[in-house]
Amino acid sequence: MIEESGRVVAVEDGAVWVETLHKSTCSSCSANAGCGQGLMDKLGVGRRRGLVRALCSLRLEVGDSVVIGVREDLLVRGSLLVYLLPLACLFAAALLAQALGAGEPQIAAAGVSGLALGWLLVRWRSRRTAESPDLQPVVVRALLAAD
Repeated sequence: MIEESGRVVAVEDGAVWVETLHKSTCSSCSANAGCGQGLMDKLGVGRRRGLVRALCSLRLEVGDSVVIGVREDLLVRGSLLVYLLPLACLFAAALLAQALGAGEPQIAAAGVSGLALGWLLVRWRSRRTAESPDLQPVVVRALLAAD
């Protein structure tokens, strides 16, 4: 499970909204001293806050620190769907246009059309499965507050 810590900002029935802090890994890079991205990270420009809705069976309150998690296989399958499906549609449409004897401009147009079709398929699939509890992040544990 891939885990991320955060703070509860809102509570719903069976779920919580968690604010996470995304940090860059530039501070651990060996080229940090000569890199503009490392300087931006030191200045705090590379940090963003994100809101995530996570399913939760614990009794939590706003301000509680928690750890949320997502299964690794969901991340891999989602990445393959988002990146590979549009590319596969692009190549399939371009190869089909070429096999039908189309010229280069038509092959390029078919490729762009295939890419758009792949993107629409990804959107359709993500909207269809967005509310599935099996695909949602979950609260793994609550963290104890330091005194």
